[in-house]
Amino acid sequence: MADTDKLTRDAAEQAQDLKRVKQQVDMLDQRLDNIDSMVTAVAERVMSQLVSLNLTCPHCGKNIEIGLVGSQKPRR
Repeated sequence: MADTDKLTRDAAEQAQDLKRVKQQVDMLDQRLDNIDSMVTAVAERVMSQLVSLNLTCPHCGKNIEIGLVGSQKPRR
């Protein structure tokens, strides 16, 4: 009788643990989708215009300018 109760409690705890893991995986999936959307939006914006990076060399102090030019296929 006591063994049956213990097995039932263990099964219930495992079911709750599995439910928590599923919720955490779903939240991680949603976060990754949001990050993917943001990165895609930034990449599309960068590809449609000129981006210029101005850096100062920490060793010699010279200014370095890096220009990125993107090309974007026309959308349908």
